Amino acid sequence: MNAPLALAITQGDPAGIGPEIVAKAFRDAPQDLRGAFVVGDVATLRRAAACVERPGLPSLPVAQIDGLQDLARVPPRCLPVLQLPELAGSLAPWGQVSAGAGRAAVACVLWAARAALRGEIAGLVTAPLHKEALAAAGVDFPGHTELLQAEAARHADVPMTQMPVRMMLANDELRTVLVSIHVSLRDAIAAVTFDNVLQTLRITHAALSRGMSLNLGRRPRIGVAGLNPHAGEGGLFGREEIEVIAPAIAQARAEGLDVHGPYAPDTVFMRARATPERPGEFDVVVAMYHDQGLIPVKYLGVDKGVNVTLGLPLVRTSPDHGTAFDIAGQGVADASSLIEAVRMARRLAG
Repeated sequence: MNAPLALAITQGDPAGIGPEIVAKAFRDAPQDLRGAFVVGDVATLRRAAACVERPGLPSLPVAQIDGLQDLARVPPRCLPVLQLPELAGSLAPWGQVSAGAGRAAVACVLWAARAALRGEIAGLVTAPLHKEALAAAGVDFPGHTELLQAEAARHADVPMTQMPVRMMLANDELRTVLVSIHVSLRDAIAAVTFDNVLQTLRITHAALSRGMSLNLGRRPRIGVAGLNPHAGEGGLFGREEIEVIAPAIAQARAEGLDVHGPYAPDTVFMRARATPERPGEFDVVVAMYHDQGLIPVKYLGVDKGVNVTLGLPLVRTSPDHGTAFDIAGQGVADASSLIEAVRMARRLAG
């Protein structure tokens, strides 16, 4: 029987907390990290491992691997790093935006994405990158999701419009999928179109039907948030619910999807939240824009939240927080969300 494919973890922006939460994850959750390796820079990860050392805790050796074939030879309780040649030779200062750090973060993501698209690894877990650093590096995409979408489209030799993706943030209590991602609020409102909402519902249904370890035994139940206060209050506060969102829901239901709404955005997430006392009314909520959907999930606790990219021909997860430049290098960053992202990636790659 062939051994399962390895899981790649990108180091993230080397000036942020990405490298140190990766080091903490390998130190504190070795069983979950077994069969995983880091794509990045050995010196950066050694610095990170040193900054998370604490009295009474074991040190974390960092082992350089030159290829996936070396992973099996790495001793237990080590952090294996696949050194990218273009990253060697310099350490990014903690907590500073720089073009060099942006280029390093992107190089790691591109290596892992291409390996996953070739079927060489099981998937990738991405540590946080910094959007200003990406822009300083001349990267045309504002974040991981769009970068991976472009790379997958290039691999499939299709336009990006034929590789639609969506962002889902999930924890034990709530899941939400976004119609639009990293755009201004003005542009996000303009993106609430019949086609975009319907496409989001289709992608969400397909993803939750075939994976996510939900084991529902039925079609996923999707709740849809309105765009306006009180979901427009019958057109008093806006007509997007009447003219765009409800027709998209009707079409999705005609296609056999279990979709309901649009509901008032200030209550639909509470209705969907699953607690030990009661199950959620919905398995997932489709939100109309970034902050509408992510604030409720993050408010429940970033330590358990996982970002999953839906629609890609590869597995990609990430923690639900950013680079936290203000605490980078102090060794105090919480690795819980990254560990959850690794667990989710393994389930999806299953």
